[in-house]
Amino acid sequence: MTTSVLLDTGPLVAILSRKDSSHRVCVEQLRTIAPPLLTCWPVITEAAWLLRQYPLAVQRLLSSFSQQWIKFLPLAENDVEPIGKILQRYRKLNAQLADTALVHLAEREGIDTVFTLDRRDFSVYRFSGNRSFHLLPE
Repeated sequence: MTTSVLLDTGPLVAILSRKDSSHRVCVEQLRTIAPPLLTCWPVITEAAWLLRQYPLAVQRLLSSFSQQWIKFLPLAENDVEPIGKILQRYRKLNAQLADTALVHLAEREGIDTVFTLDRRDFSVYRFSGNRSFHLLPE
């Protein structure tokens, strides 16, 4: 099983919505990851927005924390400047706050694996000395 995995918005939405075209592949990938998956408030906010027409899915999203398959990595005031620098570095990609918060957390926590459907951006993002991310699903 894979450990220390950052969770992006796409798989989170796919897991919670059976109508999502990536639901099956994300659920299968989830079975290979040792919980908890690590994420942050910008990812949860983005997922809740995308699931807004499915109140039951938003409720399942929030209950994911009590079931302990997702855990928050805290972001504090001193994280704002580094996240802003990452947003600036990737401005031509139109990087989103959730993505850049995950890139910052990868750097801060030393995590190189991201569960994401956003291959376009996460294949470009770099951390810790220009290292690329290991992306799930493979």
